[in-house]
Order: sequence, then C-alpha cells, then structure tokens
Amino acid sequence: MVDNTQITKTISLEDYGIKNATVYYQLSPEELHEETLRLGQGVESSFGALAVNTGQFTGRSPKDRFIVKDEVTKDRVWWGDINIPFDPEKFDKLYSKVVNYLGGKEIYARDAYACADDSYRLNIRVVNEYPWSNLFAFNMFLRAEDDQLDGFKEDWLIVNAPGFKADPEVDGTRQENFAILNFSKKIALIGGTGYTGEIKKGIFSALNFVLPVYKNTLPMHCSANVGEDGDTAIFFGLSGTGKTTLSADPERRLIGDDEHGWTAENTIFNFEGGCYAKVINLSEENEPDIYRAIKPGAILENVVLNEKGEVDFENTSITQNTRVSYPIHHINNIQEPSSGENPKNIFFLTADAFGVLPPISKLTPGQAAYHFISGYTAKVAGTEAGVDEPVPSFSACFGAPFMPLHPTEYAEMLSKKMKAADVNVWLVNTGWTGGPYGVGSRMKLKYTREMISSALEGKLENVEFEKHEIFGLQMPKTCEGVPSEVLNPKNTWKDTAAYDRKAKELSNFFRKNFSKFEEYANEEIMKGAPIE
Repeated sequence: MVDNTQITKTISLEDYGIKNATVYYQLSPEELHEETLRLGQGVESSFGALAVNTGQFTGRSPKDRFIVKDEVTKDRVWWGDINIPFDPEKFDKLYSKVVNYLGGKEIYARDAYACADDSYRLNIRVVNEYPWSNLFAFNMFLRAEDDQLDGFKEDWLIVNAPGFKADPEVDGTRQENFAILNFSKKIALIGGTGYTGEIKKGIFSALNFVLPVYKNTLPMHCSANVGEDGDTAIFFGLSGTGKTTLSADPERRLIGDDEHGWTAENTIFNFEGGCYAKVINLSEENEPDIYRAIKPGAILENVVLNEKGEVDFENTSITQNTRVSYPIHHINNIQEPSSGENPKNIFFLTADAFGVLPPISKLTPGQAAYHFISGYTAKVAGTEAGVDEPVPSFSACFGAPFMPLHPTEYAEMLSKKMKAADVNVWLVNTGWTGGPYGVGSRMKLKYTREMISSALEGKLENVEFEKHEIFGLQMPKTCEGVPSEVLNPKNTWKDTAAYDRKAKELSNFFRKNFSKFEEYANEEIMKGAPIE
C-alpha cells in the first residue's frame, strides 16, 4: 500500500459516483512504479523502467470505439465504421456500472492537461484502476504544477477500468471491451482493455472534434520540430513510415512526435507531454533518442525480458506492437514550451512497397489535400497472414481512427492554412526503389535525410523539376547528396514497362479509395488526383 505520509493532497471522487474508494492522488512516478511492483502488475527492467503486460489487448480496438450520438454530435460527426454511434441512455447505465465497480477499491487519480498553448488548454482528470495506467497518464499528458492544481476544474474526465467487463447484450457494446466518448458530458469511458493507448487517443479524438468546431484550429496526427531560425516542420505518416525517426533531427528541436494543433494565429503546439514509441527491433544505433529515453519513469509494454530483466526487442511473441511511454523531457533536444511558429514545410511520409512513388516530390495545394485525405502507405509481404504481395493501406488524414469529422473538413482547413502560411508540402517515399518489395530495395535512410534537409534549407527552391507521368507530382532532378537517377523512380527499374504497369495499378488503388470522398471534395482537391 502507498505510504500515506507521502501524500500531501487527496480528492473525493464521490461526485462522479465512485463511493468509498481509497483515492491516491497525484502520486509521483516513483510511487506509481512501486505500487505496480507491490501489486504484482509489472516488473523492473534492466533499464530501471517499468515493464507491464497490458493483457488481452496489446493495441487499440477500433471496432469497439464509440461516440455517443446526441444533440451535440448527431449532425456533425461522420458516422460509419470509424465513428460508431452509441445510445445516450445506454452510456449512462454503463457509466453507472463502471463507477460502481470502482467503488471501494484502491484507485489512482491525476489532474493534468492537454495542449501546450495555454489559449487552447484542456484540463483533464484521469481516474485509473491500475497504478501503471496512471503513470502512463503522467507521461503522456502535460503535467500540472502544484499551484495549477488549486481549484482545478476538469474540462474532460477519463474513467479507465481495465478490469471491468461489459455485457454486450445488456450494455450495447460489441464485446466486453469499449472506449466511448461522450461530448455532451465530456467523459471518456474506457473498460475491458489494459492497452494504455486508448487513454491518450480518447483525448486526441476529443480534440479532433473540439478544436476545428469551436476553435478554428486544425488537429493533426503528426510529429513536428523547429530549426535554429524558428521555422517549424510537420511530419505526417502512418506506422512504419519514419515519422518519429525523421523528426528526431540533431540539428532541430523536437516539438512532439504524435499530436499537434495548427492555430488561426499560424502557430503549432503539441497536445501531449510525452512520447509513445514502438520498440520493435529497437537499437541504440538506429534510434538513439528512443533507446536512451528508456530509464526510470518510462513504461515498457508487452516486451519480453530475460531472467536478468534485459529486453529482447526483437521478440514479438506477445505482440509486434511493443511500446514505450516516457515524458518528453527524457529526450535531450526538445523545444520548450512544446510549440513553434512559422510553419514552412510539411512532409507526407509513405512507405510505398510498390516502388512507384518518387523519393521526394513537391505537391500543389490540391495534391496536398488529395494525399492528405488519402493517407497512403503500403503493407509488405509477410506483415500479416495471407499478405504475399504489397497491399495499399489508406487512413484518411493519416489518422482516420481518431477523426470524428468528415476527412474533407480537415483537408480544407489544411489547404487554407497552407496557402495563408505559404507552406511547401512534400511527399516523401521512405519505401522501395528499383522495384516493388521483394525485387527492389528500401530507400536508404541517408538519402531520405539528405532530401528532407535540402527541402528544409531551401536548396530545392531553384532546382529543375519534372512531372511524374501518372501521378502528376513534381520531382526534383537534382538534390545534394543523392544520386540523380534515384530521384525519378522509373529510372531505378530495369523494366520501365513493368514500372508503368505498377504505377497505373497503384493509381487505380488511389482512385478506388478516394471514390467514397468524391461527393464531399471540392474541385481543387479533385484536381490533385493522379493523372491516369
């Protein structure tokens, strides 16, 4: 049990319906670490970081994410397979069951906030059944100072009960686990899953509704950094495209690695206070910042340890989605506070396993909106059962599972902000060159870094460009530090006719995916589609 002599503050949760609970409030990372060990819910790794197993769920469960459909949301949310409606009355009954379940237990509460720009600050109260879930909240949300806790009033409440199992027939859920957002009551209700990512993504989803609807601010699933001259760069990309790797630049300060807002005043701010990075195949050589951030206060999820507590980062026997959570100050080269001005370059990162897209190309505003809505990358053979050839993967706005509004709303906001700020938008293929996966090779990280650096430093402003025959993208003919033949992907294929066929095949995938957005897209966005 926690030594109560160390606790200087406590709160009552009875106003939320949680009765007779022993509430541990604002515990330090060290105290939460020890609590987790005491309860047998984790072990200490050789790094000094806590290692936990999240149980049955080692990732998000998109089909079990719901939004309460009521007067606030019914006419604004883009309902469908991503935003699944939930009945308000069933929410109230399920909430009552969850808080009754938490009654009488030892539980962990924390006040924190999201959004590093005080004008957009969102106060959050987090109530967790498990101490390591509360440590995750300490790491991932922005940490309130003691004087900010006096009179603290939350804007949103997160109730997180991994041990509670819903009854689908009675409660209206699909199965025992659930993550439900109620925008009228401003509650994120999570149960039946220990995967901590549901906690942060619940607030991200809430901000993806609140900021554009009420604050004229674009929420973005992206990383961001800032240069010595104060210019901000934004990196969008799905898993495996290099978003974290490429934004961690020793010459630039990291604003954040996952969730940001772009304001009407043309500033960029981080939503979070930490990082939640994949650690599969992690090495100090390839990912030094992440590797060195794994120390006391960090949480390793679903990794395999040997008898000495050493992590086998290559072991995927629990999941491929092994993770580490740590506060952003575990990274040395960071921007403080986590905000920037003067956004000048946006990079859309894709790992094109078809080997078709250029390693870097410049986009028009229409193309930028089109590719933003598309959110393309590709799965390679062997990543999933039955995947023998590259498979296209599209996630609208590079974060469809977290976007309550229609994707074109976010895309039109992005287009307006790009034009107002005179931002350059680049499509960067970190995937294959010289042929598709299995024939060609992965683009050298060295070349990708050189191309991004050239774009950031303005070295591509005055070079000659050529148009891609099928996608209409503008490809630089030269780039310092990169062989010129690499810059046009067709030149890297031995069989150029085979390249054309594969490029048209990928173009068709783009068009088929975009068909569901066409009736909502304006003329400029539609002009951003592939030529053929």
